[in-house]
Amino acid sequence: MKSPLIIIACLCAIAFAVLPAEALTMKTLTINLEDDGDAQVDLRYDLSLPEQGAVMFQITDLRGTLERDLQQNLNRPVSVRSAGMDSANITIAGLASVSTREGATVMTMPGFSLANAESVMKQYWYAPLTSPDFSPEVTAITFPDGYTEYYYNQIHFPTITRTL
Repeated sequence: MKSPLIIIACLCAIAFAVLPAEALTMKTLTINLEDDGDAQVDLRYDLSLPEQGAVMFQITDLRGTLERDLQQNLNRPVSVRSAGMDSANITIAGLASVSTREGATVMTMPGFSLANAESVMKQYWYAPLTSPDFSPEVTAITFPDGYTEYYYNQIHFPTITRTL
């Protein structure tokens, strides 16, 4: 009776070892810019099985890892308010620059790329088990006046300048 269970367990282990799992598949990225240029960021994603286990058993401090990696890559203060199995809420200080031109407030959201996230992901223990997708299905960047730019399945984003 134990032989079939051992064979099934071995086959499952081999299947998990051979087939790469999707890691951190980005679903949506929402950036809400505030009047002072700070950004409230909402990420929605799917985690692979190894990542879910690491988060569930607290092998990986997802919140701390996100905060540290974002601060290092953005070179600005970042606060991860929450990070869980399918979403993260983040505040990024001074993400957009704010200036005054001819009496009007002008906000510039710098261009950015999520391509570097893949190289950051490769430093973690579960990297060989994953095949990440960092191009969100939908990215929405909303300015304080309510204007929103949408991007679909993109990993690189252009600079956006808006007069408020």
